[in-house]
Amino acid sequence: MNHLKTLVRTIPDYPKKGIMFRDVTTLLGNAQGFKAAIEQMAAPFTRANVDAVAGIEARGFILGGAIADRLGCGFVPLRKKGKLPWKTIGQEYTLEYGVDIIEMHEDAIRRDERILIVDDLIATGGTAEAAVKLVQRSGGEIVGATFAIDLPDLGGARRLAAHGIKCHALMTFEGH
Repeated sequence: MNHLKTLVRTIPDYPKKGIMFRDVTTLLGNAQGFKAAIEQMAAPFTRANVDAVAGIEARGFILGGAIADRLGCGFVPLRKKGKLPWKTIGQEYTLEYGVDIIEMHEDAIRRDERILIVDDLIATGGTAEAAVKLVQRSGGEIVGATFAIDLPDLGGARRLAAHGIKCHALMTFEGH
């Protein structure tokens, strides 16, 4: 894990003062690091009979598509409102500066399909929690959630655990 952690760039004071932004694009750009991250993010779920990975826009698409390939299952994009071309269902979630919505196609998940949620990072857990609610509303069963990075001080993994969701993260960074 320490090797992968060294591949994550930290950008101080982005997007605002006091935030230490954890940039996974440097990890994604390293062929060996990217491969190792995908293997390790998928590993806890190889025997979970996952039917589809639900990847959260945008870096969750990159990681989620590769994890879906590794697990031999489908991929469902969870997108920002208005980005999908077919009939959608959406879920609101709160941001520190307002409310946003993620959506998926209404027919993307069938009842009782086993779904793994994927994103690059879990911080407060608002977006991931919205993904959980959206998948559950569609009739899917969440088998877990996997992230490259957890910021435990912000409580997102605990927030998902309160919903009974098994969380897996490759690495943690203290602070914001």
